[in-house]
Amino acid sequence: MDNSVQATELREAVAAKPTKVIAVTSGKGGVGKTNVSVNLSVALAQRGRNVMLMDADLSLANVDVLLGLQPACNLAHLIRGEAQLEQAIMTGPSGLRIVPASSGDRTMADLPQASQAAIISSFSQLQSQPEVLVVDTAAGIAENVARFCQAAQHVLVVVCDEPASITDAYALIKVFSRDYGIRRFNVLSNMSRSRVDGRELFEKLLRVTDRFLDVVLSHAGTIPSDGYLRKAVQEQRAVVDGYPASWSAKAFAQLAEKAEAWQQPHGASGGLKFFFERLIAEQQLVSGEQG
Repeated sequence: MDNSVQATELREAVAAKPTKVIAVTSGKGGVGKTNVSVNLSVALAQRGRNVMLMDADLSLANVDVLLGLQPACNLAHLIRGEAQLEQAIMTGPSGLRIVPASSGDRTMADLPQASQAAIISSFSQLQSQPEVLVVDTAAGIAENVARFCQAAQHVLVVVCDEPASITDAYALIKVFSRDYGIRRFNVLSNMSRSRVDGRELFEKLLRVTDRFLDVVLSHAGTIPSDGYLRKAVQEQRAVVDGYPASWSAKAFAQLAEKAEAWQQPHGASGGLKFFFERLIAEQQLVSGEQG
């Protein structure tokens, strides 16, 4: 199918279904990025939103593991034509819909843009379009991570107070702003001892980016490290579902409230429409260069 025809069909299919798209990412692994994605998604669902969580860590997926789910099929089956998107979707806490990815499949790590566009375009065929799509990307600055962040409306960078995490978060912001034109980032301080420590961590990163980069950073909040959060992980459940009165669960609830208030970027005419158009435009650019 011609790319221009595909783009037109997608525009018509999703124009009336605006969706907020949030990409959750981090400069390095081990900072709790996927746990943030899961709890943010469940917290939004608890607020009555129609939420879908897409595991876009395409070779080391673990959203399903964190929630104790056992998918019968995943994005790898979708790409190979062995399953439809509806068959891959699982239901999590509070009605959250989850699209699992493949774990331990190295061929999924660097999908060509055509394959990524095919994955995302299948969302347009869903009977119930989500109000919010949370995309849990892989960690680091790989191109496929950048493309998901570039196409999303909002980028949430998870960072914790350790030198490697701060350094890698700065590197991600630098590369994504310089090479992919992403100028706005929401920064979440994770596993902090207190709100004060979380704010100081953000300020530390902000001082460096203000000095050397042309970007806008906003502090999305602080998630404290508490025993209930660790217990929830061990029990393979979201802390906002299992221990809603805990400090970490309350912090995730505040993050969800803040995320709901994030405004749509100027010029974006719709959630999934915007998401699809960005991915397809990138694919058209690459196809033109190769032609």
